[in-house]
Amino acid sequence: MTSVERTAYRVFPRLVMTRELYFFYSPSDEETAWAREKTDTDEHLLALMLALKCFQRLGRFAKAREVPPVVAEHVRRCLELGEDVMPVYASPRTAESHRVLVRRREGVGYAPGKARKIAAKAMTRAAWVKNHPPDLINVALERLAQARLEPPAFSTLDSMESTIRGQVNGQIFETIWQRLSAEDRARIAALLVVGPGGKSDLDRLKKPARRASWSKFKDQAAHLAWVEGICDTGAVLEGHCRLEDRRLRGGGGCGRCRCAGP
Repeated sequence: MTSVERTAYRVFPRLVMTRELYFFYSPSDEETAWAREKTDTDEHLLALMLALKCFQRLGRFAKAREVPPVVAEHVRRCLELGEDVMPVYASPRTAESHRVLVRRREGVGYAPGKARKIAAKAMTRAAWVKNHPPDLINVALERLAQARLEPPAFSTLDSMESTIRGQVNGQIFETIWQRLSAEDRARIAALLVVGPGGKSDLDRLKKPARRASWSKFKDQAAHLAWVEGICDTGAVLEGHCRLEDRRLRGGGGCGRCRCAGP
């Protein structure tokens, strides 16, 4: 499972600083007036305002157990409510009506099916040029933000990413395997043969470059020529190169093969 902290999916920090409390979670006079107009009890007032401020900060609705106590306490003090007032709802229907009010105010839509389709499309397109799970999730989050849609739960995005990345990788691997000649496959299989020294050519393949010098540069050039001789990488990787500098090249070819992008 991808760590949520490595993505742009917003979560509460372990420690909420005082400056952050006042900057992000202090209701304005207009917001307070709006919330009072929409509620009939102090408990509902606190619950609605807490939902609004957390949604503004996270871009999604936080579960009650997620909200740090200091955030709830800060909003309670701002509303000048008693310490015994808790952000509770009389019924699930009231909670849902509050979510509708917040979405309408923030201009964000709630369409789970559409959101998953948009996220899946964005991840699938990105998976042809990216293979890092957080990158794929971030691409989906960016696209959902542009569409002004509430994102799915992180576990949903994480599961989608894993499935889509596996499917795209499978297609890439199958295409590459089909493009390899019998001789290419034999040379690749021979990389795993352990020689008298207890090492295989796979170890040689993975050997990193040494400190820069003219003699070592020539050795590295010879090593690269040996690697390139294993198979015609330009033909095998055509259309499937994942070099990250493609984005910097305006979406065009990567310069290492005849890749022009999916």
